[in-house]
Amino acid sequence: MAAPIIRPALACSLLLAAVMSRAAEIPPPAYQLIAIPEGVPSEVLYSVALQESGTKLRGQIVPWPWTLNVAGAGYRFATRSDACQALMVALVTAGPARVDVGLGQTNMKANGHRYSSPCEGLDPYKNLKVTAQILAEQKNKGGDWITAAGRYHRPAGGEPAERYRRAFSKHLSRVTGIKLVAENQ
Repeated sequence: MAAPIIRPALACSLLLAAVMSRAAEIPPPAYQLIAIPEGVPSEVLYSVALQESGTKLRGQIVPWPWTLNVAGAGYRFATRSDACQALMVALVTAGPARVDVGLGQTNMKANGHRYSSPCEGLDPYKNLKVTAQILAEQKNKGGDWITAAGRYHRPAGGEPAERYRRAFSKHLSRVTGIKLVAENQ
């Protein structure tokens, strides 16, 4: 009598395992908590962070919160305090237009007003919130999330936005488990 119940349960378990193996990663809870209220899929926010501040840690690419890009050179710091000190120096020496900060690498000239102080850009939660807001603003201009991500990186578009869409799509494919194609837009 138990066999009729066990077989369907086993089949259901195997089907569930197959479906779950399709989703490559679930974004960490902070990405989910921040993205959803801003109207951004957490997979998109996480994929942008992977593209912007990703670093290899224990064999896997993960976003790093204390990342700076100064005049095209990337720097990763062990602590928020160290990153903050470097950020303050970079703002003076390179200027805010040439400094990107945090998980989403938000540009300090274009988006510095979104933070109460420059070093607040190194607060992972605040940086993700600002990143999600910018993504939502770009999505509201039209197109899909891949297009919005390209405009997030380069609002003027062109080849830099196209390269970014391709790289972002690879991260989004990794996170969702779905093969995506970035079209020329």
